[in-house]
Amino acid sequence: MLGFSNLDLIAIVVFVCAWGIYALALDRTLYGKRGLNQRMNHFREGWMQQMLRREMRMIDGQVSASLQNGTAFFASTSLLAIGGALTLFHSSGDVLLLVEALPFGTVPTKLQWEAKTIGLCIILVYAFFKFAWSYRLFNYVAIMLGAAPPASEKDTEEAQEYIRVAASVLADAGRQFNRGQRAFFFALGYLGWFVGPLPFIVTTAGVVIVMWRRQFDSAAQRAVAKE
Repeated sequence: MLGFSNLDLIAIVVFVCAWGIYALALDRTLYGKRGLNQRMNHFREGWMQQMLRREMRMIDGQVSASLQNGTAFFASTSLLAIGGALTLFHSSGDVLLLVEALPFGTVPTKLQWEAKTIGLCIILVYAFFKFAWSYRLFNYVAIMLGAAPPASEKDTEEAQEYIRVAASVLADAGRQFNRGQRAFFFALGYLGWFVGPLPFIVTTAGVVIVMWRRQFDSAAQRAVAKE
């Protein structure tokens, strides 16, 4: 396929499987509930409960705005990265001359280089869609904050149901943001393929190890787990 070696194909299969298995383990299993991302949902629900008790909710609006701004930054960064990858695609001839002068890695054909670049673009486009959807969800949360019941009704069944829904939308916004960041991390691992299939496998393994440690063996995770 496009002249790729068996080792190249094995490397891309390892990459796809590593991403898929890590994502499923983190989002769909009981083990993943021990991770930092899942544990933060408890604090999101706590935030909504505290918001409902407050008469003045300016601080909640400020927190919501900061979350939106952070997500907008990553969405903008995704577009810049996509533009850079497209530039790399159009300048493949010049880049290959540079790669040939490097003392390491394998020299791909022009078609192989362009195929690798398209793969990188696909990852970055995926990240952009996740960040853009996360931004929209945080916008919905801001609207729900403004429409929340008054503090005097905080103990009513309707108010508690409203908070449950708001916390669910907030958790989904965080989930989409985390998936966008995960795509960024795996995009860094994908860059190893431009050097060669073995570096690709090594960088993929490195990305998974770093992300796993942050989710399950970081100081932040241990601190949150005590709550």
